[in-house]
Amino acid sequence: MIPFSERPYRPCVGIMLINKDGLVLIAQRIDQRAEAWQMPQGGVEDDETPSQAAMRELEEEIGTNRAEIIAESEDWIPYDLPRDLADKVWRGRFRGQTQKWFAMRFLGKDEDINLATAEPEFDAWKWTPLANLTDVAAHFKRENYRQVVDIFYHLVV
Repeated sequence: MIPFSERPYRPCVGIMLINKDGLVLIAQRIDQRAEAWQMPQGGVEDDETPSQAAMRELEEEIGTNRAEIIAESEDWIPYDLPRDLADKVWRGRFRGQTQKWFAMRFLGKDEDINLATAEPEFDAWKWTPLANLTDVAAHFKRENYRQVVDIFYHLVV
């Protein structure tokens, strides 16, 4: 296994889905015992652009793509996984992820969100104020989420 410090970051997209009330969708991962909410996210395939990946991941994770991209982070924002977790996921090939973030306006209704997807990742979801995002995120994603909140803050206030 490659030493942790020499591992690359996995290219990934993150989605801040914003509803008409200015609230952000977060979901609880199925594979977590502790309460740790996150915004939808996922890897970028070799044959797609980050924006295509964002739309695909949204549908794969929450069962709908009823959204439009309204902003994109200029930079990729990395985070490290805890070392013990990094050794278990993705066969230990990555130290964490580097994410291109997209703010999206939700165009659907709450009933359009369906976590019972082909490969479910979440077992609960809710809308939350932007100010709460860093408080509910997993500890290793909090700095990443702070940066995302700073980038997209103007879209929800």
